[in-house]
Amino acid sequence: MFTPATADQRFVLDHVARIADLAATERFAAASDDVVDAVLEGVGQFAAGEWAPLLRAGDTVGAKWTPEGVVMPDGFVKAYHDYVEGGWGTIGVPEEFGGQGLPFVIQTAVLDTLGTANMGFALAPTLTVGAIEALAHHGSAEQQALYLPHLATGEWTGTMNLTEPQAGSDVGALRTTATPRGDGTFLIKGTKIYISFGDHDMAPNIVHLVLARTPGAPAGTKGISLFLVPKYRLNADGTPGDFNDVRVVSIEHKMGLHASPTCVLSFGDQDDCVGELIGAEFGGIRAMFTMMNNARLNVGLQGVQVAEAATQAAVAYALDRVQSARAGSGSAEPVKIIEHPDVRRMLLRMKAQTMAARALVYYAAAQVDRATLKETGGQERLDILTPLAKAHGTDIGNEVSSLGIQIHGGMGYIEETGAAQFFRDARITPIYEGTNGIQAADLVGRKLGMDNGGVFARLIADMRAEAQDAGLVSLIDACDEIGRGMAGMDADDKLAASYPFLTMLSVATCGWLMERSGRLATGEDDFAQMKRAACRFYVDQIVPEALGLRAAATAKASVLYAVQPEAFAA
Repeated sequence: MFTPATADQRFVLDHVARIADLAATERFAAASDDVVDAVLEGVGQFAAGEWAPLLRAGDTVGAKWTPEGVVMPDGFVKAYHDYVEGGWGTIGVPEEFGGQGLPFVIQTAVLDTLGTANMGFALAPTLTVGAIEALAHHGSAEQQALYLPHLATGEWTGTMNLTEPQAGSDVGALRTTATPRGDGTFLIKGTKIYISFGDHDMAPNIVHLVLARTPGAPAGTKGISLFLVPKYRLNADGTPGDFNDVRVVSIEHKMGLHASPTCVLSFGDQDDCVGELIGAEFGGIRAMFTMMNNARLNVGLQGVQVAEAATQAAVAYALDRVQSARAGSGSAEPVKIIEHPDVRRMLLRMKAQTMAARALVYYAAAQVDRATLKETGGQERLDILTPLAKAHGTDIGNEVSSLGIQIHGGMGYIEETGAAQFFRDARITPIYEGTNGIQAADLVGRKLGMDNGGVFARLIADMRAEAQDAGLVSLIDACDEIGRGMAGMDADDKLAASYPFLTMLSVATCGWLMERSGRLATGEDDFAQMKRAACRFYVDQIVPEALGLRAAATAKASVLYAVQPEAFAA
């Protein structure tokens, strides 16, 4: 059922990410047309042949906790080793750290394909990408030399250890400690929860990046430092050696993503867990955001992955399922359900939303590369797009996977069709790596005010300069007016309006990119025809819906506080 979305990926790379501009630089000169095509086609074949066939086992069997650690379902260890051998983890890693040095947006396309084939499985390399980013930006030369070559290939995997039972979104409440041992290393002690791929049997070592407090550290986020804590300490030759007192206490029983073990990890039960400081003491929050910003784009990409997978399954079902005559056709013969108008409406909405989410996330990913190149405006555009990509990308993943169940009808609610898995897998994505409410708060609380509103103004100006549809222009104008007006709002009013405003700005950005895409899809093959139809549907039907959020994006918070908390239980 899985088919790599190579045609749309290539189109978006060309016309939204503008990969040719990146390839014209010395830094990314290797990203020639033939290399990009080879990467997209190669990872598509690999994902179809090795990762997609494991999708159902990942869900129905799932990762299992044993006293010896977490064991993955049959086939996962080999498929992961083949991923490493194929070099798929090295795509976007700088050459000096053992990677291929291709643009981050190409790495994004690789993860898009892998995650569409098997979203839970793809969390392993997705998290490793975040660990690589943190070490590349904040690690010492020795840490980079010892760990990055193994992380770059995926031979070793990486994790992020932030959350504790009492410290979720409030990271400053964490209690894990790091006590100096007198030799430059630290004794790590504490418990972390919700650690994706915190343990598994696919790699000889797992590199945990752990937030902890040193003795006498200031309270709150100012006193947090980041530590490198491998599952196995390294021998003198750099190979994994003694066990480092990092134990998996349990794995969570979850609604979805069963192929991804979500672990409770205990550090230092035997007072023998050794970690190294990454960067400066008390620099943990800065280093964490290096991981988190990368991870937030990749979680937005998960929305694209699950939307693509759900759409493909729904299209296949609609092309196969025969039910009822088409009203108004003059024939009593039953037809495939794809012939019925409402089913076509849902399918076209799924296609349009998936393409829009891909355009948004790839556009943001390309800004990572432009920031790497020190292009003017690259980092600021990335900063304002990140909450949009994470929140709106995952909202779309949930909407599209829900529509996929609807198209399957009753069979969509039955687990054997697989349609429900996409919806269950998608539901975590608006929650982790900063809830979507936190993304909205970040947008209105920090991002709108960057450069005294100049960053937001330049995004609006770029959209206005290209937008042609009157409805799209109206939405852009509404976003501009509301966004500028937020500067004078008090905190409650601003936060009450933040989520509908984020959705409006996200749809405006997607509409801008989709309208452009519709103009550039000039062929007469099936893909070009579908691209034009999906873009037209998006601008004609989804953009006007976002204008309907204006009332919510300008409402005061007073109605939210018109009753006492206890009244909500009435």
